[in-house]
Amino acid sequence: MKLLFVGAFALTASLSYAQVAEPIDSIKVQPTDSISIQPIVEDENVSLGETLIIGKGVIDLQDDRKTPIAATTIKKEAIEQKIGGLDITQAFVNTPSITVAGQSGGFGESRVVTRGFDQSNTAFLLNGQPINGMEDGKVYWSNWSGMSDVANAVQIQRGLGSSKLAISSVGGTYNFVTKATDKKQGGFFSAGIGNNHLYKSTIAYNTGLINNKFGVSLMFSHWQGNGYNLGTGGQGQNYFLSFGYKPTRRHTINLLITGAPQWHDQNSKSTIATYLKYGRKYNPNIGDLNGKEYNVRRNYYHKPVVNLNWDWDINSQLSLSTVVYASYGRGGGSQTAGAFSSDSSTGLKNIQDVFDNQANGGESKGYIYSSVNNHQWFGAVSNLNYKINEHFNFNVGVDVRTFKGEHYKQLNNLLGGDYAVDKTNKNRPNGTNVSRIYSQNPWKAVTSYAGNADEKLGWDYDEKINYGGLFAQFEYAGKDFTAFFQGAVSDQTNQRLDRFNYLDSDSKQKSEKLENVGYNLKGGASYTISKNHQVFANAGYYSRQPFQNNLFMNYKNDVNQFAENEEIIGVEAGYKFKSKNFWANLNAYYTTWANRITSTSALITDESNPRYNQYIYTVNRGVEEVHKGLELELNYKPLRTLTLTGFASLGDWTYKGNTRSTKYDEDQNVVENETPQNWDKLKVGDAAQTQFGAGFTYELIKGLSFDADYRYNGDFYSSKVDEANGNLQLPSYNLMDAGVTWNYNLTKQNKLTVRFNVNNVLNHIYISESSTNYQDGYTDKNGTTGMYNGVNVNNQVYFGYGRTWNASVKFTF
Repeated sequence: MKLLFVGAFALTASLSYAQVAEPIDSIKVQPTDSISIQPIVEDENVSLGETLIIGKGVIDLQDDRKTPIAATTIKKEAIEQKIGGLDITQAFVNTPSITVAGQSGGFGESRVVTRGFDQSNTAFLLNGQPINGMEDGKVYWSNWSGMSDVANAVQIQRGLGSSKLAISSVGGTYNFVTKATDKKQGGFFSAGIGNNHLYKSTIAYNTGLINNKFGVSLMFSHWQGNGYNLGTGGQGQNYFLSFGYKPTRRHTINLLITGAPQWHDQNSKSTIATYLKYGRKYNPNIGDLNGKEYNVRRNYYHKPVVNLNWDWDINSQLSLSTVVYASYGRGGGSQTAGAFSSDSSTGLKNIQDVFDNQANGGESKGYIYSSVNNHQWFGAVSNLNYKINEHFNFNVGVDVRTFKGEHYKQLNNLLGGDYAVDKTNKNRPNGTNVSRIYSQNPWKAVTSYAGNADEKLGWDYDEKINYGGLFAQFEYAGKDFTAFFQGAVSDQTNQRLDRFNYLDSDSKQKSEKLENVGYNLKGGASYTISKNHQVFANAGYYSRQPFQNNLFMNYKNDVNQFAENEEIIGVEAGYKFKSKNFWANLNAYYTTWANRITSTSALITDESNPRYNQYIYTVNRGVEEVHKGLELELNYKPLRTLTLTGFASLGDWTYKGNTRSTKYDEDQNVVENETPQNWDKLKVGDAAQTQFGAGFTYELIKGLSFDADYRYNGDFYSSKVDEANGNLQLPSYNLMDAGVTWNYNLTKQNKLTVRFNVNNVLNHIYISESSTNYQDGYTDKNGTTGMYNGVNVNNQVYFGYGRTWNASVKFTF
């Protein structure tokens, strides 16, 4: 009997028990089984057999599928070792066709691009449950900062993937599988430090199996740090409490409560010329206030999650897995209103000047406010699995969700004044004096937020989304030939309620309810040529509903008549070779994507512009893309103590045809009306289209090992593209990371693990991303021009991190 301790940040259950009454070599693994088998040789992509967990009926992993897909599995050891104080996304950087960017924005600001598709078009699942935002598909890693403590494995399924849910991911599917422990009482304590005063500590405890029926698992962690770049400090906690109960042999029930309250100060892109003047760690958002550093942009959020999971083994052929979950998110991100200049000699924002000018009270012309994004999210996923016979298996299930998002502005700091005047609310034509201040403490944000119109300013609207999906899968597995077919259909309704742009008496305050039906079909087959050789091919078609943000235009209830279902066609094929100490995977893919909508942003740095120090957002509609490429992964173990790895990806991602572009400011006003643009054959940016990498792990003596990874990123472009300037190609770069691990068994129950990491060992200076595309001949209004490493210095960029380090110690008891 096994006790499964599932991690803190899953939307599924965390404790399970399974009876094992057969010899190991005759076990038929069921959805709730947890077994631990030491493989004779290191297998391709890392077996997940030892990580089976409660709720497995709603997860579809490579190990479960007889027909292979383009997948890479990252073990918990690599996750714990590689990321240090960074987001869990750092564990993905040595995987083909994946670029991790955005770290320079601050703690939790990283994002993942897969085969050229951003996070909103890639599915992220925690033990089978979707966590992408329902409004825009985005994922904010700051809300999942403890994932590295609890993830047992991450399986990255590039392309079509194999999820049974009614989701239609374009770039791929990331399955986070949380860790499992045995039934014994125990836990661990870990502590770590890193560059720029990073500290993190975690404590976890399991009660063990009580009366063969009940178990409890707890974990709590705290982290804080100053951040690599100036003014990017942060602090947060991670917690969970889970109760597992097995009333009978066939039923397992679990209740989980978890959350990750955090705040972190944010960085913004600056021009290269600005960095050359003030340094690579410059942050345009910071200044001095009353003798202390103050960042006007702070993200704070608390997202408690509760779920109830039930697994039912009906009989030897039939099983049902169901999870009901709820998420209650509160928080937002701050920014400035009014005129805030910057000191030309230091680059610091003149926050103190604004405060001094308003110190006598009265109306605040300059103040700090938060754009609040509260939500309530309820959902359920249920999957029925029927094993027809030895060769045929059938699944059918449902995926239902309801979501309400609340968006408005609330005050954080009046900077010496008594009130701010809001004149945007149509129901108050003479303006409203707003004076109540709200904390940016994420714990307080759960219960303390603006509750009525007199406490809000700028905008105030709700978004309501209801989603229901049905999915089915049929799979055949013969001796040498396997095949599968999946299908899903979903119905989604979207509605918007706007209390600022419309009078209370206006029926248009509530938009019409838009209904869209989506579906997807995908299938594949594989053939085992011989013991060492296997080939496979998959294909799929998706008709995906537009996101809420793309259905309504101009941040009002104006329905976007051009919003159609996005159409995606994907084809991929692969070859796998596996011998005793070597395996290799070669994949080829071709994906077309029509009717898509994209967006980019850039900061206005011209002080003569009334929108100075504000972002301008560009929304592009009717975009079509074509993504194709090759991927290679290698793993060779010439010695028991030495493992060599390698990867490569060659991509060709381009736009096709024309698009329509509209620009908005931070107050959601249109600043440039929709204009047509020709994007044909321009490159898709924001990720490296050419990648190479190699690494090794060497065990010097028992318990002491060294590892290093090298990667090259090239052929990548700015996220900004337009007809006038086309593509801006950024310089390629090379990075090397290295580390050492020491494991020592103190007793049979107690273990000590020490880890030391150095990232970017050679301290390579590189541009990690750009949000503008000014070419060689561009000169700004001040006459500034020039080049840096082949890039115009007027481009707004992030520089990647230089050399960083972290160290940790973990005591298991």
